[in-house]
Amino acid sequence: MDFTNPLVYGVPCFLALILLELTYSKTHNKKNLYQWKDLGASFFMGLGSAIIAPLIKTISAIVIFNLVFDFFNPEINGIRTNIFGWESFGYAWYIWIACQILDDFTYYWFHRKNHTVRFLWAAHIVHHSSDNYNLGTAIRNGWFTILYKPLFYMWIPAIGFRPEMVVVCLGIEALWQFQLHSVYIPKLGFIEKIFNTHTMHQVHHARNVEYMDKNHGGFLNIFDKIFGTWKELDETINIEYGVTKAPNSYNPWVILTHEYKDIWNDTKKSKNWYHKFMYTFGAPGWSHDNSTQTVKQMQLELKQQKD
Repeated sequence: MDFTNPLVYGVPCFLALILLELTYSKTHNKKNLYQWKDLGASFFMGLGSAIIAPLIKTISAIVIFNLVFDFFNPEINGIRTNIFGWESFGYAWYIWIACQILDDFTYYWFHRKNHTVRFLWAAHIVHHSSDNYNLGTAIRNGWFTILYKPLFYMWIPAIGFRPEMVVVCLGIEALWQFQLHSVYIPKLGFIEKIFNTHTMHQVHHARNVEYMDKNHGGFLNIFDKIFGTWKELDETINIEYGVTKAPNSYNPWVILTHEYKDIWNDTKKSKNWYHKFMYTFGAPGWSHDNSTQTVKQMQLELKQQKD
């Protein structure tokens, strides 16, 4: 069965909503919500992703996901059939719901690792590099993230979900994530109990120490609550958006690559190969001489100061 990726319809809506929010902010009380150079950089990042993503996702759907799907269940003596007792799942409504939940679970860990493994953070930092929080920032995506994202999701077709179903669920996840990047939506009452909302995602984009590395969920917040990374917005705290070590540039190439350059420079600080490994694959901020701190170290220090 063939399905259309929801993002095909989502992209025109993205542009329309950005224009609507931009116009509203400039004519009301948030004239600084958008900065033209920053928006230009975000659009360039988004345009690059729009060109690269379909190519990678096509490979993901046709090659990677299908290859994994078929590998684990060849026509004779299929692994899924012998171990699990089924060849594959169909397209019943409850299968779609199950696939979407598994997609969200995978997104949580994919997103969390993007924040806790520095080499992955080097690609993801692009999305967080703006000091502004708006729908324009939502399309400010790193180009290199797309190269490894499918690897996190291979296990879903491996256990029997159809590859095209996984791609559609990925698209639905992306649609939800886009609309979260707005400051105009307040707390949503009961919805906050279940779903990842706009105020929760504001926390995620904040560089305030107490907010860093929180709320990694896609459309559900249950996985943040289970694994200890959920934090509610405190409206008494003035949010500062962005990252602690910003590129300070509107040059798209600098925005895309500055963290890779910093990793390279940090690996030269020590001749110890373990140190070099940790500078590359350890938590962002890790240092062999404590000259810089990880998020956990900063949050522990903040907690000790408050105590």
